[in-house]
Amino acid sequence: MEIVLYIVIAAFVVWRVVYRQQRGSTITVRGLVLFPGILLVLGVLNSARALPTASGGEIGLFAADLLVLLALGIARGASTHLDTRDGYAFQKGTAVTLALWLVTIAIRIGFALAGVKMGLTGPLTSSSTLLSLGVSIGVQNALIYHRARRRDLPIAASRSETAPS
Repeated sequence: MEIVLYIVIAAFVVWRVVYRQQRGSTITVRGLVLFPGILLVLGVLNSARALPTASGGEIGLFAADLLVLLALGIARGASTHLDTRDGYAFQKGTAVTLALWLVTIAIRIGFALAGVKMGLTGPLTSSSTLLSLGVSIGVQNALIYHRARRRDLPIAASRSETAPS
């Protein structure tokens, strides 16, 4: 059942994040915060339940996973093209952003496989997926927000603010 959950999460992330970034979208505060926020809350709850019984190896793998995905989030945020469209900040992933997403997915799978190979199959190894993705996407979005603000690009609060009247 757990593998099905990973596949569903991966498919949703690919659709929600990767596809939309490559297509491009107006930058909104709600869009930058909502999805990674949900992933972070669910990830913290899942990981907090698993942490008390986690081995030192699991905690080390978890920390390495978070650090690597954090760095990839920074790289993806830096590689995203920013511009204005219809008077608001607009983001669009580049070929580099797409390549970094593929690396992110491969590394996350690699950490899961490494955990199995090292015998680190406790609940923290499997329950940290949402937290890892939330951190990575959250850092990416924070950098995109910072870059847009630094360039004085107007950021909408929500999509409804950008809709024509």
